[in-house]
Amino acid sequence: LSWNEAPLPAVFPPVRLEINDSEGHPSSSHQTLKGTSKWATSLENLLEDPEGVKRFREFLKKEFSEENVLFWLACEEFKKTQGKKQMQEKAKEIYMTFLSSKASSQVNVEGQSRLNETILEAPHPLMFQKLQDQIFNLMKYDSYSRFLKSEIFLNHKKSEEQEENSPEAQTAAKRASRIYNT
Repeated sequence: LSWNEAPLPAVFPPVRLEINDSEGHPSSSHQTLKGTSKWATSLENLLEDPEGVKRFREFLKKEFSEENVLFWLACEEFKKTQGKKQMQEKAKEIYMTFLSSKASSQVNVEGQSRLNETILEAPHPLMFQKLQDQIFNLMKYDSYSRFLKSEIFLNHKKSEEQEENSPEAQTAAKRASRIYNT
């Protein structure tokens, strides 16, 4: 066994103490990142948040590249598809919308000229993975960094900060800290 395969010694499980605010909601001394703070940590976090996706799409639309995130989302949805018939239908829809030479929202992926409808004959959940990864990387290393500097992102961040600094938010935080400190 190498050092990273050796079994870990048995230890006592950590004790978890939960502290609640005055409304009975779990309180935490270390806030979890949310909203724009979470979006700014990675494109993955942005794409996991429906509001983040909405704002990113809004930004990409202005850059005339909204099809990239729409393709990525369609591929994510496609992976969850059950049944061969449904998979064939969705695969064809993705192909016709994003990959075909006549596509209405064509994405720019490597090897596109070699893509044809024969890929639709034997669909499987990961059939678009390589293309999806290309588009993800294109967004990650191109659009995403510009999005974080965009008016759309910065305005949303500012409105979030104003909400957090509102009297209601501060009152709730004070109530939670009073309960914690008693």
